[in-house]
Amino acid sequence: MRHQIGVVALALLFAGMSGVGLGADEKKQADEKKSAGGEKMEPHAIIKTKFGEMEIKFFPEVAPKHVENFINLAKSGFYNGTIFHRVIPGFMIQGGDPNTKDLNKKSEYGMGGPPGAKLKAEFNDKPHKRGIVSMARSNHPDSAGSQFFIVVKDSNFLDRQYTAFGEVIRGMDVADKIVNAARGANDLPNERIEMTVTIVEKEK
Repeated sequence: MRHQIGVVALALLFAGMSGVGLGADEKKQADEKKSAGGEKMEPHAIIKTKFGEMEIKFFPEVAPKHVENFINLAKSGFYNGTIFHRVIPGFMIQGGDPNTKDLNKKSEYGMGGPPGAKLKAEFNDKPHKRGIVSMARSNHPDSAGSQFFIVVKDSNFLDRQYTAFGEVIRGMDVADKIVNAARGANDLPNERIEMTVTIVEKEK
């Protein structure tokens, strides 16, 4: 869009000389100039559930590969139709397992992930306070794939044991509703809580 800056400047000059306001085309160019003028954008994730939306801001400065992985999976539609399959009041909600799309695989919930190599741990100094989004894994540090959890209560015992890669900046009331859902064996909610995850660009 940078090549349009000169055009916009001329349009503004002519408008001022003639006493006529900007038309639709000039306004569009002015908006593009504003965007080209250095306003930096960053990706956020929007997780939609039947209880509402949660918006996540990422931490690429401390967990770049985890952020990249989550964004790529979300853009591919990987998370859509998965559920929050583990909810523990006073602790966290966990989701992102592709096995949870299949009602007949309940015994395998919590075991699934994307094909291919697992993520290398990016443990960092971000504390696992309420609202932090972190990557679930098995006992091996480098075993994360797609499953993630959202902390609903400060859980500092997780610090530097799991990779924190984002934070909920809107919609923690939704997480509270999810974590308090009636649950059965293995902390699985009695009713499906499906998610749809989209990536949007927001100003920094």
